[in-house]
Amino acid sequence: MRERILFVTPEFAGFAKAGGLGEISAALPRALRRHVDVRILIPGYREVVGSTGPMEVVSHLPARGAIPACSIGKTHTADGLIVYVLLCPELFDRAGSPYGDQNGVDWADNDIRFARLSLAAADIAGAYPVEGWRPDLLHVHDWPAALAPAYLAWNKSAVPCILTVHNLAHQGLFPPERMDRLGIPSQAYSINGVEFHGKVSFLKAGLFYANHITTVSENYAREITTPEHGCGLEGLLRARSDQGRLTGILNGIDESWDPYTDPHLAAPFAAGRWRGKAKNADSVRKAFGLAVSRGPIFAVVSRLVAQKGVDLTIEAAESIVRHGGQIVVTGKGEAHFEKQFSTLAEKYPGAVGISIGFEEQLARRIYAGSDFLLMPSRFEPCGLSQMYAQRFGSLPVARATGGLAETIEDGETGFLFETSSLGSFLGAVYRAFDAYRSRARLEEMRRAAMACDRSWAKPALGYARLFGEALSIRKEAAA
Repeated sequence: MRERILFVTPEFAGFAKAGGLGEISAALPRALRRHVDVRILIPGYREVVGSTGPMEVVSHLPARGAIPACSIGKTHTADGLIVYVLLCPELFDRAGSPYGDQNGVDWADNDIRFARLSLAAADIAGAYPVEGWRPDLLHVHDWPAALAPAYLAWNKSAVPCILTVHNLAHQGLFPPERMDRLGIPSQAYSINGVEFHGKVSFLKAGLFYANHITTVSENYAREITTPEHGCGLEGLLRARSDQGRLTGILNGIDESWDPYTDPHLAAPFAAGRWRGKAKNADSVRKAFGLAVSRGPIFAVVSRLVAQKGVDLTIEAAESIVRHGGQIVVTGKGEAHFEKQFSTLAEKYPGAVGISIGFEEQLARRIYAGSDFLLMPSRFEPCGLSQMYAQRFGSLPVARATGGLAETIEDGETGFLFETSSLGSFLGAVYRAFDAYRSRARLEEMRRAAMACDRSWAKPALGYARLFGEALSIRKEAAA
């Protein structure tokens, strides 16, 4: 019998997505089902329940502390994945994102909301299987699901749990006065438990209680054991690494990222068939009101936040325009960055265009039509944008950190720079201009970037092996 895996996530593209986690959560289980019996557990946000239609209720789970009772609904993706939906309208039937209201303000009861998700996973793995299906292992993602291994431990369950950290900077911190409401035993509030600098940390709880921790690139797995990137948790993570319980597995991208078959593009193209890419460039210029130009298009497809280094892009914009480049920006984020990009578009009409917000079809057209993608991130656990860009023949210009350093070969499939400074960034930008002026070199780099294997097959195999090892350890302990 195949191993039964419950994949617990706050986001799942096609149902509810706030960012890259949603895309990964939708793609990885599809690759994993070749190896295991994987089923999804997600919260029943308004958009989830509204998009699935009538749903069969297959289970009921009890309350704990201030965490209300809930039901579990069952639905399927179009390609047959089983999705369990956590039905608790008082927590999830709200307008907004998975995490906050329509103004971007976090919900005040996010601790209760995501403790409900974690507890549901632990209950399904314990006394409350769904339709007789009880998982052999939980695979949980980021802080909203990170209390699940803790609940398993407090329930004295032997079911193993693997926690994947997509971004260590988001930790789920709440006042210790909330512990009783969350059903957290008092003895767990310690350095060997949920306590983190006087608060309850969902993520730290997961790091402490999980059987194994993964991150989304090998390089990031090393970085988070250092003070620079460890967010105060580097000591615990170093200990887990020394125990062989921390693994980096690079994300993939799904098969829809194919410039020859993508229906959203202005024209299809492939390596060596660049006329289609030129038509996409013309389409992008028209969409953003840019002038006809023989210079390169630099793209920003990003959340407009400090982590992404967008302040460096704003500082570099004048130099890029002065050297004959054009810039297109799509994304949303911190208001002051949105305003600064809008100001740049006003200052350089015909050379800088901006679309505040995010729409995937537009993003795909930008990847296809641009020559370079700007990613001066201060840290980047994995990054998906650079892989999308490479697949569409747009060469990333990125800081050598996390998954960016792992997926970009400097001077061959993109350009890397070392430090978060304008000078270091512009050095890489100028090298991109030099490559653009040499048609033969530009085409060689585009071909190399487009040929990179970014499928989910290898990452899925890595996770399947970890599942097998965790379950083997459990069987040995039981014996």
